[in-house]
Amino acid sequence: MPILASQGAVIASTLLILALTLGLAYRMTRKYLSAKMENVLFWSLGLWAFGFGVFLEVLFGLGFYSNLLGGLYLFTVALLVNLLALGSICLLKSKLIKNVYLGFSIIAELFSAYAVASGSIGNILENYVAALNPPMMVLIASSVITFPAAIILVATAYLSYRKKKSYRLVSIILGVIVVSIAGTLYIDAFPAFLYWSEFIGIFLLWIGFI
Repeated sequence: MPILASQGAVIASTLLILALTLGLAYRMTRKYLSAKMENVLFWSLGLWAFGFGVFLEVLFGLGFYSNLLGGLYLFTVALLVNLLALGSICLLKSKLIKNVYLGFSIIAELFSAYAVASGSIGNILENYVAALNPPMMVLIASSVITFPAAIILVATAYLSYRKKKSYRLVSIILGVIVVSIAGTLYIDAFPAFLYWSEFIGIFLLWIGFI
């Protein structure tokens, strides 16, 4: 494990990311309640899901692990990427595209839940970090969600910048992309960069919203 070499480093990193994530999720929820912007709703839900995932990472760092916690973590990783992508797709202002992707998301999440619930997750931790590949069905179900979401996130970032030329919006979308990449990196077995991408993504989101 080349970057986080000790249990203490894992715990400290995840606690910092958790504090930043929950603070931003709370701020974005308040923003949605005042402005009722649909993209902010999905982004805030995605951040709450992200916060729950990081909370599970804290538990992993403390040495707590079970098949149930591992399954919840894998499902949450896929869910947060989907929610963040839905938030970004709302920026396109196309009801048809949003509804099509929403339908796809629901089906994909049901498949992900089935894949997690139907198989034995086993141990996915290495040196207190989620680093080992999940069962093949879970890997396939998660990839069905994460790869289309990644394409959508990059496309909406480009189109939104062309339309509004807002550097704060760019920072927000880049943060959403990087946070989503954090989940994709784990799914694709690049755990060494997991916490770095989580931290950088949350930092970019804070820049965009302050």
